Order: sequence, then structure tokens, then C-alpha cells
Amino acid sequence: MATFIVLMGAPGAGKGTQAKLLQEKLDLPQVATGDLFRANLKNQTELGKLANSYMEKGALVPDEVTVAMLKDRLAQPDCAKGAILDGFPRNIVQADALDHLLTETFNSTIAIVPHIHVDVEVLVDRLQKRAEIEGRADDNEATIRHRMQVYEEATAPLLAYYAARGLLVEIDGDRPIEEVQADLLQRIAQATS
Repeated sequence: MATFIVLMGAPGAGKGTQAKLLQEKLDLPQVATGDLFRANLKNQTELGKLANSYMEKGALVPDEVTVAMLKDRLAQPDCAKGAILDGFPRNIVQADALDHLLTETFNSTIAIVPHIHVDVEVLVDRLQKRAEIEGRADDNEATIRHRMQVYEEATAPLLAYYAARGLLVEIDGDRPIEEVQADLLQRIAQATS
């Protein structure tokens, strides 16, 4: 059965870094929502054009468009053994859609949902440093704190949703990258054995 991992964590928690490392170790592709959007917009796919029509109006892209992009991506040959989902799902509607997609298309389910948890003050500090390094003036403390609040509001229900299904595992993200990676690999091995 294919292995699908939903990697969760607030902005700055290290999801992207950990997903890239897991991709190498587990031979599963990292499927990041942001990459899906960029690829569909760049290649001017029908879904990309549809998403862009909402984005141009400053509106959120509907869940069904995001889910359709994900379905197309997971249908690629490199996802035959599963994938590491980074940034998806973002709400309960998307989580339900993901369950249906995996069951119907892959005859599979989510193996594990690691939540990389880092204290909000540490995250704010990390993101401010990253903004300075990358020269992103838009990432000031107020903006970062707002992103954290939005993440918490949207994600808290998801954490409860996956915890109730016995899929959620908490990972302490306030450690060196190698320690977080070792913890993730151990927990994933336990969940998939």
C-alpha cells in the first residue's frame, strides 16, 4: 500500500526542510501546496488559470480547485508509492477530500500526521531572522504574528481531527534539524511497519 504522510507545522517550524530530508530518506516525493500553485500558474494549466481568476480578485482559491491540483499531482508516476504532503490539508473540508481521494484513487489512507511543534516566540524569532536574510521587508513582527494566528485558527481543528483518528504524533521542532529528522523517521517507521 502507498504511504501518505501529512506533515503539519506552523510557518517557520521546519516543515519544508524536514520534508526535503524525508523525501531523500523515504524515496517519497514532497508535494507542497505552494509548488503546486506555482507550477499550475507557470504552465498556464486550466486549473492554474482558474486559480488565477480568484487570486486576481484577491479571493481565496476554492478548496475544490486546490484538491483538483493535488489529485493531478498525485497521479504522477513518482507518487505511485505515496507522498509527503506539505501544506495540505489546511482545513477540514480539504482533509475530508484528501481521505476520499486516497481511498478512491489509491486504495490507501494517511499513514501518519507528524505535527512539528515549536513555541510561537521561537517561530517569530526564526521568521524575523529569515526575513532579514532574504531581505523580505513584508515579514515584520506584526505580519508574522498575524500568520501565526491564522495558522492556529485554521489548524487547531485539523490537529483535533487527526488526533481523534489516532494519526497525529507531536514532534518537538525546537531541536537541531538532525534530531527532529531522526524523531520523524522513527515515528514514521513505527506507523508504517
